[in-house]
Amino acid sequence: MALTRTVIVAGAGIGGLTASLTLAAQGFRVVVLEKAERLEEAGAGIQLSPNASRILVELGLNEPLARRAVTPESVNILSTRAGGEIARMPLGRAAEFRAGAPYWVIHRADLQAALEAAVNDHPDIDLRLGCQFEDVTKHAKGLTVVQRRGNARQEELAVALIGADGIWSSVRGHLFPDVQPQFSGLIAWRGTLDATALPREYTAPRVQLWMGPDAHLVAYPISAGRQLNVVAIVSGTWNRPGWSAPGDINEIKGAFATARWPATARMLIGAVDGWRKWALFTLPDIGRWSEGAVTLLGDAAHAMLPFAAQGAGMAIEDAAVLAKALADCTGENTAGIPAGLKRYAEMRRERVLKVQRMARQQGRIYHLSGPLAIARDLAIRAIGPQRMLARQDWIYDWRA
Repeated sequence: MALTRTVIVAGAGIGGLTASLTLAAQGFRVVVLEKAERLEEAGAGIQLSPNASRILVELGLNEPLARRAVTPESVNILSTRAGGEIARMPLGRAAEFRAGAPYWVIHRADLQAALEAAVNDHPDIDLRLGCQFEDVTKHAKGLTVVQRRGNARQEELAVALIGADGIWSSVRGHLFPDVQPQFSGLIAWRGTLDATALPREYTAPRVQLWMGPDAHLVAYPISAGRQLNVVAIVSGTWNRPGWSAPGDINEIKGAFATARWPATARMLIGAVDGWRKWALFTLPDIGRWSEGAVTLLGDAAHAMLPFAAQGAGMAIEDAAVLAKALADCTGENTAGIPAGLKRYAEMRRERVLKVQRMARQQGRIYHLSGPLAIARDLAIRAIGPQRMLARQDWIYDWRA
């Protein structure tokens, strides 16, 4: 009989919390280690396309998420070169009909709160806040995972360790110390607005994407439509690690001050009261994510640029595939866990690399100028709305 059925997950972000729920559903006891004293996401939105929302719905989260999410009717693509909208990709019922699951935009804090509530309600999940992963050793009985809370150090036996602790992952540092995040040369600025203070043209249920020379802007409603999430991407050299440094409003207003940016875009930039910024880092393809009974998930394995709106989606997919790969490894069969983790990584790598490439390519396309921007706008117009949506099937219609 196995001495333990405990899997330890390092990190209580979206990927780590989702993984704890999918693993518990397979019969594992899950311990989630999170160094933060409480879970609180910075004020920003997130897009959950059907490939991700399907998994969350299957975990029983439809009601709390649907109550807080917005289902956008479309992605409206605007070009500063053309002076306005050049295309509109349908979402809403059209996307749900094609993929069988909703397309949601939601505040990150709302998503994290729903996941945390489900985790806290599950008898086989132990969420430990203010407790961080420190070390792991392998032995005949499995793994001994060292964790620290303040000055107290604790050892715990586990059958597997999942590093879901983000791009600056401590677990990855233990497995692959030579792998380091790479600065992309891009900086993301994010903020929110009270939607009631804006005309409907700014707050309609849609994702608005403005493309311009060396920058782009995305806006969409969150918090059941009460707020508008705004994200601006610009080039720069500031590259401090972290997710949420204060941003100087004059700096970001200056980046969008030229007349080539539509008044709507400049108004949104100026209306945000409290900008936060973060430098965009990515990870190179590290080849393998697992070593024995230890593996990586989400940004710890494959941090990518946000220009495909799939960073969280890929972590959620990882969680679903990970649990299925370990489905036969409970009870007395825990000896199969290393092979299951290797299989999980092999199943995920090709898809994740494809999404990473698409995100990089779309970022370059968004920032074109001159004749290349003209060609881009003409090509986007020529695709047409239905073909544009159909081109997303390989992402949206994915199933674990």
